[in-house]
Amino acid sequence: MTSPRLQIGRHSEIAQVYVVTTVTLGRAHLLAVPANAAVIIDALRFVEGTKRTCSLAWVVMPDHVHWMFQLRSGTLAACMQMFKSLSGRLLNQTLGREASLWQPGYFDHAVRCDESLRRHAVYIAANPVRAGLADRLGEYPHAWCRWPLQE
Repeated sequence: MTSPRLQIGRHSEIAQVYVVTTVTLGRAHLLAVPANAAVIIDALRFVEGTKRTCSLAWVVMPDHVHWMFQLRSGTLAACMQMFKSLSGRLLNQTLGREASLWQPGYFDHAVRCDESLRRHAVYIAANPVRAGLADRLGEYPHAWCRWPLQE
C-alpha cells in the first residue's frame, strides 16, 4: 500500500503524460535475467492493451522500471496498481515463489506541456548506458522508445 504521505498533492488527469519509476523490493536484481525482464515487458504491454495507457518509452533495469506514458483512462494509481500486481504475480509464477516484487509506492512526474516528451523518452532509454549496461542508445534489449534514439 502506498504511504499516505506519498499521495499528498497527487492527482491523475486523463491525457496527462507521466514518467513513473518503480523499484524492486530491497533493490533485488531480479530483472537482470532476460526472461524476468520479458515478463515485466509483457505486463507493460498488457496494461497498454487495456487502453489505460499509451506508452511513449520504457526501460526495465535490473532493479527498477522507468515508464513514460499518456494516461488514457482511470487513475494513475489504478494503472500502477494493475501493472505492479500483474507483473509481480507473473514473475512469481515464473520463479515459483510467493513474495513481493515491488517496493510500496512509486515515483511519478507529470510532464508539463512546456517540457520535451522526446527528451524525457531519450533520458529513459539512455538509463542503461549511464548504468554501464550498454555502450550506446538502442543497444539495451529491455528498452523501448516511440521516437528514434539519438543522444
